[in-house]
Amino acid sequence: MVKKLQICIGMLLLAFCLHSAAAAAAGMIRVEGAQDRGDTISHSLSVVQRLEALLVQGNGSDVPLRVETPNADEVKVFQAHSLVLSLQSSVFEEMLLNRNSSVLVLKESSDCAAVFDKFIRYLYCGEISLRLDQATSLHKLASKYQVMGLQQGITQYMTQNLARDSSGHVASWYEYALQAGDITLKDSCLQYMAWNLSSMLQSGEWVTISSHLLMSLLQRSDLVLQSEMELFAGLEAWIIQNEPDGLTAENALRAVRFAMMPPRELFRLQTQSSVLSRYQESVRDLFYMSYQFHSASPLHMAKYFDVNCSLFIPRNYLSPLWGSPWIISNPTRDDRSTSFQTQLGPSGHDTSKRVTWNALFSPRWLPLSMRPMYTETGAMQPTRVEGGRPRVIVTPATSSADFAGVNFQKTVLVMAQQQGRVVVKHVYNFHQSTEENGDFLAEADLYRRTSEHLIDSSLVLHIVVKPLYQTLVAAKN
Repeated sequence: MVKKLQICIGMLLLAFCLHSAAAAAAGMIRVEGAQDRGDTISHSLSVVQRLEALLVQGNGSDVPLRVETPNADEVKVFQAHSLVLSLQSSVFEEMLLNRNSSVLVLKESSDCAAVFDKFIRYLYCGEISLRLDQATSLHKLASKYQVMGLQQGITQYMTQNLARDSSGHVASWYEYALQAGDITLKDSCLQYMAWNLSSMLQSGEWVTISSHLLMSLLQRSDLVLQSEMELFAGLEAWIIQNEPDGLTAENALRAVRFAMMPPRELFRLQTQSSVLSRYQESVRDLFYMSYQFHSASPLHMAKYFDVNCSLFIPRNYLSPLWGSPWIISNPTRDDRSTSFQTQLGPSGHDTSKRVTWNALFSPRWLPLSMRPMYTETGAMQPTRVEGGRPRVIVTPATSSADFAGVNFQKTVLVMAQQQGRVVVKHVYNFHQSTEENGDFLAEADLYRRTSEHLIDSSLVLHIVVKPLYQTLVAAKN
């Protein structure tokens, strides 16, 4: 009963301060007939300033917060108010009702104690300033005390700052999100690293990632990088740097898609790679299948092997063999088209064969279901209508018997500039048209020159063509 009375007294003191702030502000402005016209008077900024002054000066405080690190080598004391703490956090409300002394002692890690002043200020003012290296500590505090607005805000801040040039923060944020159970942050970090793997492989951050994160990346087919050789070089550097146990190294090496490397590179790796010389027996079968893949036609190979396994599935390779960049200036102006060539397939059997592709970009395409109906006989329907949405179509310039047994998946990478760096913002997969995807650039404002989807007023794309082979192995009864 005494504890509840103490909290009620604290609420009355704080309410008096808030009333004084509102009264002082109201005395400064007079509005005639406000009720008749439904006008609004807002002094929220003044109230926030008074609340911040309450925290800084400690006026009317009814609960001192003593923040200690585990070794008690650092102690911070804040003169707080029960009403604010209870309103902002159900955890604090419970702690206040069950405390045994006038001082509330909080045990925090050193990194959380270092930013506790920012955390407590947010409870009073509803805003916070932070640096990248403070994000996880503040997220921990928001999660621990169930301040959901701050927790969600920091998650959003982290997902929006993945491209910031800071040493190792994306990988460390992923590990933290995995531990904290923040699925949104974990998935955002993993997707960013997968779609921008080339730049990550070239950074010092790569060799510091955990084996769990390494395997999560290696198993993905949506990795964006120059080639499978680039991925193997990065994996080799990681193994040399971290010296993992044999099973971890073997599992990682078996996730490499050796069939996507030309035979000359496979020969070079077998004779020159120090890592492969150590683990050659672990991947011998993969090399054998890769050589078979390159020596026979994919159609013949598909009669005897499951060519749908990951070994034979390309990733998003930026090499000119598998696609082409496409920069569309002033993309809302009119339709644009381009042509490019790719190798028919990754098999050595198709090395000399090329496919010419025609690509069309329409800024305002309407699907058939949304077009106006024309009842007059012979009336011509427009192919492009105002108010439509962007669309990309990629089709082969000619047909060929070599296409038998192959499905060509097209992938459009949409680039963006974030914190001065060009990154992959969206990835869209389709067979012929992005209309199949349904949400291609659905939220992009291409008319605004400063749109986050444009770089220097241009839409920057990269089209990747991925040959996927159809298995012809007879089903076993």
